[in-house]
Amino acid sequence: MKNYILSHKNKIILSFGSIALMWLVWIIAYYAVGNDYIVPSFQDTFVSLFKCFAEGNFWLSFLTTLLRTAIAFIISFALAAVCAAISRVSSVFKWLIEPIITVLRTLPTLAVLLLILIWTNANAAPVIVTVLMLFPAIYVQFTAAISAVDDGLLQMAEVYNISKKDRLLKIYLPMVSPEIFSQVGANISLGLKVTVSAEVMANTYTSLGGLMQNARSFLEMPRLAALTLITVVIGLIVEIAFAQLNRINAKWRGR
Repeated sequence: MKNYILSHKNKIILSFGSIALMWLVWIIAYYAVGNDYIVPSFQDTFVSLFKCFAEGNFWLSFLTTLLRTAIAFIISFALAAVCAAISRVSSVFKWLIEPIITVLRTLPTLAVLLLILIWTNANAAPVIVTVLMLFPAIYVQFTAAISAVDDGLLQMAEVYNISKKDRLLKIYLPMVSPEIFSQVGANISLGLKVTVSAEVMANTYTSLGGLMQNARSFLEMPRLAALTLITVVIGLIVEIAFAQLNRINAKWRGR
């Protein structure tokens, strides 16, 4: 237990050390470049950060972006789960969907966004692009987790004529869920980054990406840096929160 606590403390120390290093690099870059329109100062960025928190439009844009991210993640997760389950029981479906997954994983985000903007609008395009980015990644995670299920348990279930419902609830879900759950935070964080990037390219109104595009247009570099920092921090918070939940879940399962 003592070794675990020391190890955990070391992780915290290293994390803060990494943050301090990035902060130092920012300060060095600011003084090396000497141009606020290229690298804004740390102080101006934090002033802009707190100004954002005082704006009603920021919070509306922030919540709208989070909602788009949540919608995209839920759609991707549900679609990936269904497709992975069908692939497990149907080799035909598996061979049909594999090329689609490969194509989706190699699609250039910008080109896809431009096409989707022609077919839809700036509000729907970020959600669609995020789904196209998240779905293949989550599908691969599901298929890997399902493939890792112990064959011995499945053979035992076959011998004892355990129903498909019980196999799903008592074998597949308990063995697959920890692996999938451990990836949820990273997937949501990735979805947030893709959504914001798509909003920037689409100049989506009432969104973090739209605020970034406006800041860039008016050369408000401290504000742009502050909005970028907010996006990064939110992504980190999501990943850390789900990592902690996964650790608690692992302890509970161990008991």
